[in-house]
Amino acid sequence: MNMMTRVGSQGELRRQSRVIRALGSEFVASVLEAGDRQLHRAPLTAALIEGWPDDPSAAALAMRFNAALHALARRGDVADLTALYQREHDDFDRAIGAALATHDGFIVRWMHAPTQTNEVARAAGFAAALMALRARIDMPVDLLELGSSCGLNLNLARYRYELGEVVAGDPDAPVRIAPEWRGMIPVVAPIDVIQARGVDLNPLDANDRRARERLLSFVWADQPRRIERLKAALRLARAHPPALTRADATLWLPEQLAEPQAEGVCRVVFHSMVIQYLGGAARAAVIKAIHAAGARATDARPLAWLSLEWTPGRERVELALTCWPDGARRVLATCHPYGDWFDWHG
Repeated sequence: MNMMTRVGSQGELRRQSRVIRALGSEFVASVLEAGDRQLHRAPLTAALIEGWPDDPSAAALAMRFNAALHALARRGDVADLTALYQREHDDFDRAIGAALATHDGFIVRWMHAPTQTNEVARAAGFAAALMALRARIDMPVDLLELGSSCGLNLNLARYRYELGEVVAGDPDAPVRIAPEWRGMIPVVAPIDVIQARGVDLNPLDANDRRARERLLSFVWADQPRRIERLKAALRLARAHPPALTRADATLWLPEQLAEPQAEGVCRVVFHSMVIQYLGGAARAAVIKAIHAAGARATDARPLAWLSLEWTPGRERVELALTCWPDGARRVLATCHPYGDWFDWHG
């Protein structure tokens, strides 16, 4: 491998390690830094990162790399790597270098598939937004989620939320979500979901052990509370299977929005960390479908759009709510990408 390829392929891991350390994960940052130094031992992986055709940050390429190593550690395929993840030693270069050298093909195959985080902590923002929506439009909601992954956030009405001084949702739920809550206190209102459906190009089944392992591998290994919360949400999804469709969102969404909407029900389109993975044409098609449905909305059959996404320049993550028939848009909060904290504007 020539030096130009090596330097180019290493750059993304090194850059993202700084981002991850700023987000509070010293362990994952160290994994990426060791991967940066040892990547020459995995020529297939290095070539994949170097030749990635689109924006590697938007594709979360470093997170795919990190998840592949976490999956290997969880499987026990590289004993020294498993020991590193279990904090039995701290020689990142030795363990990760060995994993790269012996499992180059596995890492490449893993990285070809998109990220599958399905982070349920983000549901805290959606719950607060739905309560704010209920205070404005006193109706139950019909949820349509884009990029649902395993559909865990379609079960958001079944979770318990501790939002600063506010407790909402199901107080006895086995899934407890308690982010750091900054800013204003959210309004308290019922989270009344009469129907929840989602779409994904490759939906995951909570009953599939391999799907569960894939989701768990994308959780940062130094966040045990996040891992346990995901396990609880997966158990709940097995008891209450989300309604998921395998389809292209640009085709599925217009069909769902064209279905007759019951009077006195607010239809809500929502998504989290999905827009960045859509190409320009797909993104435009989704937005066009939502605005077209918004133009048809009435006071008796309103439409809302909830998005938890990076701003276009990736400066921050915003939770935004747009309501029709008036089409007013508000940024309700800025927040952590995985829902660790919310700065609520109300």
